[in-house]
Amino acid sequence: MTLYANQFVDLRGKLRQNEPMSAHTSWRVGGPAEWFYEPADVKDLRLFLRQVPNNIPIFWIGLGSNLLVRDAGIAGVVILTAGLLNEINILDNNRLFVEAGVSCAKVARLAARAGLTGSEFLAGIPGTFGGALAMNAGAWGGETWSFVRDVEILDRQGQRHHRYPKDYELGYRSVKGNKDEWFIAATLEFFPNQGEDGKAKIKELLKERAEKQPTGLPTCGSVFRNPPGDYAARLVEQDGWKGRCVGGACVSDKHANFIVNRNSATAADIETLIEQIRASVEQNTGISLIPEVRIVGNGKI
Repeated sequence: MTLYANQFVDLRGKLRQNEPMSAHTSWRVGGPAEWFYEPADVKDLRLFLRQVPNNIPIFWIGLGSNLLVRDAGIAGVVILTAGLLNEINILDNNRLFVEAGVSCAKVARLAARAGLTGSEFLAGIPGTFGGALAMNAGAWGGETWSFVRDVEILDRQGQRHHRYPKDYELGYRSVKGNKDEWFIAATLEFFPNQGEDGKAKIKELLKERAEKQPTGLPTCGSVFRNPPGDYAARLVEQDGWKGRCVGGACVSDKHANFIVNRNSATAADIETLIEQIRASVEQNTGISLIPEVRIVGNGKI
């Protein structure tokens, strides 16, 4: 079914056609979204969802990290949540209420200021909390869903529901739940500070990140999941990929589990490099690396 702008009524957000996704991803690559919607607020978002036909694909995006959009773009509708779902509040009993558009770093900072600990790992995740929920993002030994007590979701009809960790199949960088439901908020519970300075720990972790990761270049964060008992970066470096390039996409000289857009890379350059690394590491070690980055869009390399 074809989507037309004039079939929507009473919307207050911005609906655009053929929006370049390179403007919305941390790799700075990606073809156009067929339709791209920036809601005015949650009420407007719910109204928009009710008017999107059921056979039109819907894809949600926050800050566009951990995401590779292919050069042919994305069919259907892309909904931008960054800058919209941005409420974050301190509750009682060591809990925080966080909407999906809040950056992970902001969650870590507010929890530390509130005298809570456990959230510090979120400071190293370059995305929104909605993305962290969707993939059970983690860093430095911490994982998002370890602290989730409940979530709010929207379905395709724009209805809000509460869900709980037991409603999902949770794994390492993996969250499986009902189709066509999207996270809009979560209640998190951290630990009371027992003498450990959360702000100092965040500062220390960010310093380590800056020293070991290519933070000043367009990347998506870690490309591959760590295999059991090992590290993807070690395997990629051992296989000789550090500094190697396909087109404008290069494996970082600083951290082998990062691919940087060094010279006007295309999404195809990045995807080709990912597949070449996977094939080589598997051939030489027998270990199949699983991409942590989500690859979406029309066409394949």
